Amino acid sequence: MQIVVFGEDWGRHPSSTQHLFYHLKSHHDVVWVNSIGLRRPRLNWRDISRAVNKLASWWKQHSPHENENISKSGKNFKVVQPLALPWPGSSLAAKINRLLLSRQLRHHLCPEQPVILWCSLPSAVDLVGQFNELAVIYYCGDDFSGLSGVDHDPVTAMELNLVAKADYIYAASQDLAGKFPATKTEFLPHGVNFELFSQAMPRPRDLPDNPFIAGFYGSVADWLDIKLIRAAAIALPHWQFVFIGTIQTDVSLLEDLKNVHFLGPKPHHLLPAYVQHWQASLLPFLRNRQIISCNPLKLLEYMAVGKPIVSTRFPAVEKYEEHVAVTDSVEDFINGLSSIESHTTVTDSQNALKEISHEMSWQKFADRIRLKINELVQN
Repeated sequence: MQIVVFGEDWGRHPSSTQHLFYHLKSHHDVVWVNSIGLRRPRLNWRDISRAVNKLASWWKQHSPHENENISKSGKNFKVVQPLALPWPGSSLAAKINRLLLSRQLRHHLCPEQPVILWCSLPSAVDLVGQFNELAVIYYCGDDFSGLSGVDHDPVTAMELNLVAKADYIYAASQDLAGKFPATKTEFLPHGVNFELFSQAMPRPRDLPDNPFIAGFYGSVADWLDIKLIRAAAIALPHWQFVFIGTIQTDVSLLEDLKNVHFLGPKPHHLLPAYVQHWQASLLPFLRNRQIISCNPLKLLEYMAVGKPIVSTRFPAVEKYEEHVAVTDSVEDFINGLSSIESHTTVTDSQNALKEISHEMSWQKFADRIRLKINELVQN
């Protein structure tokens, strides 16, 4: 069995699809197709730079030494940089991409092996039916109709088309699962690499030297409540607020605060060291359409470390409200942090969070998917 995966750029950030296929590639040959854009490119430095990088990656993959990535089990794992037009909603771009990508991918597929299509992005819909595949699986990890940086109307139309063609659908949140036909949809929550996040690591040198540190990692983007963060930092000057990740939104309201620190992006395997050595893990999200449908990977990773968590309210975190400080106002958020100051020992809630996350490993979810793939093929 060989699986063609249409996902995010491999290695760019640790997405849920990448976590799952880290385990699935031990059992199947995998051809991973890097992201086909979900919005029309703009004439700005960021988009030009990204286009140049993608062209360079496409050229590099033709090196005789490139893409010889073999997992320890002996299965083939290939990463393909697609030559495609990121122009959702254009029928001409769809036809061109179908022609270009089907030819490009056939060079990486074994004609004798059956194919499964795994689509983590709606833009993959144009390739459905091009490989005589046995089954099509749609993995929905986000509400693309409300996701930042997406051309919403054409991408929503692409998703509806993909849902109609998919043999099976996985949704990363209950809210997302409710959008799709119940007869072929399964809620598949995010997992966690428990061993990585629970293993003790030394304190990072760039973490502020302070007894009270509140931290967040992930994209510093427009789904963060910047006003809330500013209010908390002003109300709690003896706390240091640390943000790890690429800045993608206006943070000018925070730049004049001496107890707010932006440490930039860090490799995923180094993140546990930061979480283990701060006193509170933050989820300071705005309540918008995207957040209502999200199930952030970092929630379970925070839980695996076992440090107190202070969050704004959204559906995915409410199920853990017994053990997480889920807040509804600026005052609640500040009080949630203040209450942590009296914690001198590990609480029952922290132990409970670690136990919950221990049962939600990526390996267990990958095993569920393997069983479903076998079922789909046999039917």
